[in-house]
Amino acid sequence: MTPQAPQSSDAKPARIMILATGGTIAGAGETGTQSGYTSGQVTIESMIAAVPGIDKLADISGEQISNVGSQDMTFAIMIQLARRINELLAADAADGIVVTHGTDTMEETALFLGLTVKSKKPVVMTGSMRPSTAVSADGPLNLYNAVAVAADPQSADRGVLVVMNDRIHGAHSLTKTDTTAVETFLSPINGLMGTVAYGKIQYFRTPFRKHTHKSEFSVDGVNDLPRVDILYACVDTPPDLIDASVDRGAQGIVIAGNGNGNMNAEAVERAAQAAKQGVVIVRSSRVSSGKISRNVEIDDDRLGFIASDELNPAKARIMLMLALLKERSLREIQQLYYDY
Repeated sequence: MTPQAPQSSDAKPARIMILATGGTIAGAGETGTQSGYTSGQVTIESMIAAVPGIDKLADISGEQISNVGSQDMTFAIMIQLARRINELLAADAADGIVVTHGTDTMEETALFLGLTVKSKKPVVMTGSMRPSTAVSADGPLNLYNAVAVAADPQSADRGVLVVMNDRIHGAHSLTKTDTTAVETFLSPINGLMGTVAYGKIQYFRTPFRKHTHKSEFSVDGVNDLPRVDILYACVDTPPDLIDASVDRGAQGIVIAGNGNGNMNAEAVERAAQAAKQGVVIVRSSRVSSGKISRNVEIDDDRLGFIASDELNPAKARIMLMLALLKERSLREIQQLYYDY
C-alpha cells in the first residue's frame, strides 16, 4: 500500500490521547552515557514537551495511568488501561490512543489490549530502549511516530499496534528479541504491519485474526484474573514443578516447551494428571519463532492438552487467563488460539 497523501492544511487535526504507564521512555540516568537508569521518572507532560513538532501532528493531550518499569506492570494496571481506552473511545473523546510503556512486558500488554479494547479507532503502543537522558535517546522519535500512526485514518481497524524503531508491529506477532538493542522488536511469524519514517507511514498488511471490536473478551466487571503459571522446559525438567503450580491454585499452566512444545516423559505424565484434575495445560515453546501444532510428538487429544499455535509462552498465558474468565470446553479454548 502506498503512503497516504498528506491532509489539506484546513483539515481538522486528529485528537490523540497519550496514556503513560512508565518504562524506559520515562526513565532517567545520572549521565547520558551510562547503562544504568531508573524507569518511570519522567511525566507524560515532560515527554511530550521533549518532542519537537509533535504538536503539529495532532491535537494532543496526556494522562498518567501509572509510572512503573514494565517489569512491575500488573494486571490491575492493564485492566485500568483497557477500561480507560474503552471509555475515551466510546465517548468520542479521542480519535486515537497512544500508550507509552516499558519494553520488557510490552508484548503482553499489547495482546491484552488487542483482546479487550472495543473500538476500531487506532490504539498504538510505544516505548524506548534508552532512557530519556541518554545520548541518542530513541524515545522522542518513537513517540513522534506513534502519534503520527495513531492520527492516520489508515491505522483504523488494524488492532493494537506497536511503533518502535521506525517499524509498525501488530500485537499478535510482536516479540522482544534483544536485551538492549534499539532493534529489539521483531514480528517473526507474520511480519511487520508497516513502517513509519519521521511520521510518514506505509502499511503492508492488515491483521487476519480477530481483535479489538471483534473480540469476545471483556474487562467489564473484571477485577482479578485466574492464576496461570508458565513453566520452562529443559533437560530433566523436574515434574514436581507442575505439582507446585497445581498446589498453589493455578487454573492453567503454560509449558514453555522444547522445540514444538515438547517436554520430557515425566513432565508429560504429570501434566496429564493435572489436566485430569481440571487444570488447563497449554503447550507453547521457548523457541523464538514458529507454530505449535497439535498431536505431533505429544498426543494432545488423548492427554487433554492445548497447543498455543503462534503465541509464545507469555502471550499464551494472557490468552488463557482471559479464556478462563468463563467456563469453556478444551475444544473451545483451543479454537481461541486459532481465532485470535
